[in-house]
Amino acid sequence: MTLMRLQRALARAGVASRRKAEDLIRAGRVRVDGAPATIGMSVDPGAQKITVDGRAVRSATRTAWLALNKPIGYVVSRSDPEGRRTVFGLLPKIPGLTYVGRLDVMTSGLLLLTTDGTAAHRLMHPRYEVPRTYWLAVHGAAGGGGGGGGGGADAIRQALAQRIVIEGRAVRILTSRVRPAGKSVEIELTLAEGRQRIVRRIAEALGLKVEWLHRVAYGPVRLGKLAEGHWRELTRQEIGAIERLHGSR
Repeated sequence: MTLMRLQRALARAGVASRRKAEDLIRAGRVRVDGAPATIGMSVDPGAQKITVDGRAVRSATRTAWLALNKPIGYVVSRSDPEGRRTVFGLLPKIPGLTYVGRLDVMTSGLLLLTTDGTAAHRLMHPRYEVPRTYWLAVHGAAGGGGGGGGGGADAIRQALAQRIVIEGRAVRILTSRVRPAGKSVEIELTLAEGRQRIVRRIAEALGLKVEWLHRVAYGPVRLGKLAEGHWRELTRQEIGAIERLHGSR
């Protein structure tokens, strides 16, 4: 028996986001084994009959793993109250598909999606320190003043080698590479954490302005040459590498 919150089960089945699922439950539109559902109740999607407006909710029948090259301007959510485009409009309709770590609307690059909730949790949880790699271009000089170019690159390189603390906690920077690029500076940054907007917050802490930000790797999966707005299924090798992370299988 695998119990989970009803709103999570509805989200994993692709019915609606968790917030919208709660609205459906409150409106009395959801039943579990014929009885009206309640907020916060736990269910076993594989053993219990869940219906919305009388129609059965089907749980995911196979584990899916996808990689998407997220374009700028897309929201990582099933729906958006502001009416912006969401990444799910770029993806096949797979019940239970959920994203592994958000990217903000102005960040592009690799987004992993899966129906394996346990593996998704391990990939995102700070305890497991799964590396994420980003490319970004910035201008300004670490510590303020100056512009781009070689001098700015040197200052940024030195600043990234120091301990950076955000909200009382040091950022886990695994590796960084810095190079001048015209009037800007390009950085490749690998972090062992995924706090909200963490790369932009690092730049802000160093007095830098982000021009663009692009995620190129998450754990053992790399974006490679996947075209913007396109998706692919993960290879067996990539899935195996995810399953081996910290004994997740």
